[in-house]
Amino acid sequence: MKQFKLTAIALAAAQIAMMSSQGAHAQAGQAADAPVTVVVTGQRGSIESAQKIKQDSDEIVDSIVAEDIGKLPDRSVTEVLQRVVGVTIDRTMSRGDPEHYSVEGSGVSIRGLSMVRSELNGRDSFSANGGRSLNFEDVPPELMAGLDVYKNPSAEQIEGGIGGLVNLRTALPFDFKGAKVGISAQSTYSELRKGKWSPSGSALLSNRWKTGIGEIGALVDYAYSESGTRTDGFQVEPYYPRNDIEPGKTVWVPKGTQWRTLNFDRKRQGLYGALQWKANADLRSHLTYFKSKYEMQWDEQALFAASNPYNIGLRPGATYSPAGALLTGTMFDRVDPGINFGDDTRIATRKSDTTDISWNVTWRASERWSFTSDLQRIKAKTRGLDSTVATGVLMPEQQIDLSGNVPNLVFTDAQRAYLANPNSYYWAFTQEHLDRSDASSKAWKGDAKYTFDHPFLRDLRFGVRFAKRDSVNETSNPDYNWSPISQTWQLGNNIDNLAWLADPRFSGATHLTTFPNFFNGKANVPALVFPDTSWATGFPGSYAALHEFHNILCAERAARTGQAQNCATWSPAKFGGNPSGINEQSEKTKALFGQLRFGFDDWKYPVDGNVGVRYVKTEMAARGYTVFTPPSVTVPPGNPVTGPAVPVIPAFSADQQYENSYHNVLPSLNLRMKARDDLQFRFALSKAISRPDFKDLQGYATLTQDVQLTNFPLENRTVVNSMTLTGEGKGNPLLRPTTATQVDLTAEWYFGRSNSLTVAVFNKRLKDVIVQQTYDYQIPDVNGTLQNFTVTGPVNGASGRATGVEIAYQQYFDKLPGALSGLGVQVNYTFVDSNTKPYRPTFSPYCSGGNTAANLNLNQNGCDTDGRGFGNLPLQYLSRNSYNLALLYDKGPWSARLAWSWRSKNLQGLNVNGTRGGDGTDTNPASPTFGQRNVGWALPLWSDAYGQLDGSLSYQLDERTSLGVEAQNLTDAKAKQLMQQGIGMMGRAWFVSGRRYTAQLRYAF
Repeated sequence: MKQFKLTAIALAAAQIAMMSSQGAHAQAGQAADAPVTVVVTGQRGSIESAQKIKQDSDEIVDSIVAEDIGKLPDRSVTEVLQRVVGVTIDRTMSRGDPEHYSVEGSGVSIRGLSMVRSELNGRDSFSANGGRSLNFEDVPPELMAGLDVYKNPSAEQIEGGIGGLVNLRTALPFDFKGAKVGISAQSTYSELRKGKWSPSGSALLSNRWKTGIGEIGALVDYAYSESGTRTDGFQVEPYYPRNDIEPGKTVWVPKGTQWRTLNFDRKRQGLYGALQWKANADLRSHLTYFKSKYEMQWDEQALFAASNPYNIGLRPGATYSPAGALLTGTMFDRVDPGINFGDDTRIATRKSDTTDISWNVTWRASERWSFTSDLQRIKAKTRGLDSTVATGVLMPEQQIDLSGNVPNLVFTDAQRAYLANPNSYYWAFTQEHLDRSDASSKAWKGDAKYTFDHPFLRDLRFGVRFAKRDSVNETSNPDYNWSPISQTWQLGNNIDNLAWLADPRFSGATHLTTFPNFFNGKANVPALVFPDTSWATGFPGSYAALHEFHNILCAERAARTGQAQNCATWSPAKFGGNPSGINEQSEKTKALFGQLRFGFDDWKYPVDGNVGVRYVKTEMAARGYTVFTPPSVTVPPGNPVTGPAVPVIPAFSADQQYENSYHNVLPSLNLRMKARDDLQFRFALSKAISRPDFKDLQGYATLTQDVQLTNFPLENRTVVNSMTLTGEGKGNPLLRPTTATQVDLTAEWYFGRSNSLTVAVFNKRLKDVIVQQTYDYQIPDVNGTLQNFTVTGPVNGASGRATGVEIAYQQYFDKLPGALSGLGVQVNYTFVDSNTKPYRPTFSPYCSGGNTAANLNLNQNGCDTDGRGFGNLPLQYLSRNSYNLALLYDKGPWSARLAWSWRSKNLQGLNVNGTRGGDGTDTNPASPTFGQRNVGWALPLWSDAYGQLDGSLSYQLDERTSLGVEAQNLTDAKAKQLMQQGIGMMGRAWFVSGRRYTAQLRYAF
């Protein structure tokens, strides 16, 4: 509420739907009895259109309609979606990478669930990302006529989204009465990245003609957009329990505080074309082509702690919270010459594109019968490189103050000069990651509709759909290949010195980053020396040159000691043809549905709706690889062996072909009761599925036989203490879909063309949720007996629930006097409660073992640095509370809005980079290693509550021309991450991206 009072105003998502019960958008690939006419009337007109679609729809749906050609109300499809009630978006570049902030948003959740399916014009659509949905940030919003969010789909809609379905809609030529031209030009300025203007533009041409073979229409739409932003961040390392700093008590101390800055540049292009033909009132067809291209590059300069946390000491005078967490103090290293930090230059590039070609034919054979054929072909690909080159620095000490809203770091002039001197740095490490993915799909569906002449039966719809989808995803192996150049722990091992920049052999090709305008001028951090970007972009040649520095140091030690050293030559990660990095999948689906629409108009309270069932059979084929290397076990000749039997299993390394099939019956019921013309209630009941992501279906497994034995030489005997057969699966090609039974109940009051109050209550019961657990895998021993390996990997291992309520209100206050009559407001609020229940609980109050895939307690429940488990974690990415507020104005040529979007904290990840390790303290009194620092730990990482204020203002110069300005993040909001520890929710990271301003000109006729 504090943020609400401070910010006071914001936007609520306009609600829509794709298809009403009386007609459908022709471009959705479904039957349509009449062309849709697009009436462009600005912001208020789009809200009225969205409300009308919601009110008339057969299903529970919310929508947003473009105000004008190429004018959705935000800068990305992801940002548009967050305005819809029940929809939230992430603010990191990917869900697996919480350390990099996304200015335009990323992953989408509906009603707290990330199992979201995407469509383009009513057809399945996806990106080549190892998942099943589009990367919405890749899609040009300028090409969209609107978007629809279905909460409880009917039987005729394609299966696959338990959370919900997002349908993106484009225009068709017959949506316009005649010729249509729309041109827009924009330029965006990033306040934090001063001097950076990013151009954008779009152009649409459409016309229709009457010819001897019927009416023909053609439309071409092109969009180009650039974005250049900057993000600054502070981070605090996880807190470790220490009983050797303050006499007689345990305090919690991080091993350092760090900062970073990231420049992000992206180019997004979209081309859409449509040909439409109508022979007569009974026969029509359209052909569409859609292509989106996305290119991005970011470069980052980051400082991060690399020291031993138990070497950190504190100068006298440190202060602590009541829970014992460090608040203020000066840290130093009690063992090494300074606190070891790495500072890296990191670049990432990605190129993606998706092409969709679709052909639709609709034929009304008679008054009663109509048929639709829809053919679709999709090809998608992406290529990525992530390259990091780092230097290191031994910081003499670090004075920190963690008592405020963001960390405050205090440095003396001498310390700043030390950090600005290249001679204080050494070459530390390199790390590369490469990936590429290709995906394709062919789909055809044929639908039929029989219209009844009956008092309450409306029509019967039935049809079939056949689809084949192929996916090949390849990553480098190792995935992120960290390779040391010179590290402090290598001293005395195979090198005597670090590769200091002060050494003329290793100097040069670095630069000083001064962090100007850091945190929008609200923080002052020291300048640091970083490798030049060319070291990162020059992979692999530049990496080979850097690792020669290590070879030089290693050869020097060999010469000094007269002993051969392990001076292994660096080699890049394997990429291309390596089976451990390839995930090859093929999926065929066959579906059929039947749906009856009905309406009891003569009842006191008329009821209409649909009831149907969808049957789908899924056949999966995966190509994988299994590797087993026998252990090296030494038993003295002639020794008798006692203890557990040890099967002799030959080495095994082979391609594997996996097949999996399942079928699902998905009934659905949608009812609507009209209490009055302006008041209606809905009830929806259905069963839904979400198939596993392709990344979870990879068929690569590594098997291990671990034999622990003891030889007794004096007694000439050997005892086998233990024998285990384990393994790790990168995926599980035998996974089944997650299923859900879902119920919705709504009340909807429409008290004006743009005025409404709606409430929805929902409950989703989930089964077969995918979690990390164990399953059996068999290979034969030398006698042909199958041996069971306990493999850790994804399994259908939990049930769950998501229950909540959505409330949405919008109104224009037409009865206010004068200019105030243009005021309007939109408000929506969503509450979601959830839980998950593993079929086989794994929680233990004390953690043990390392940070490995086989540590189920750690990977499912989380473990603190003191070796204690957390447990009772909610579904990831789910905020219990979220809301949108908007103040609108539409009067004469003026149109404006202020839009505030807010969501409460949510679990962002577990066992992710930066908040995991293997040096936790074993505090289990019953453990044989009690007190040792050998326990794997993984902290639950949360995204704290976040709200952002955006605004826009436009002026219509004449019927054809308008000028406008937009502003994003007007309050310069901070995004904060929290790490859950026994001492509380501790601040992990703080990110700012600054305000962005856009000037735009639009012309249409």
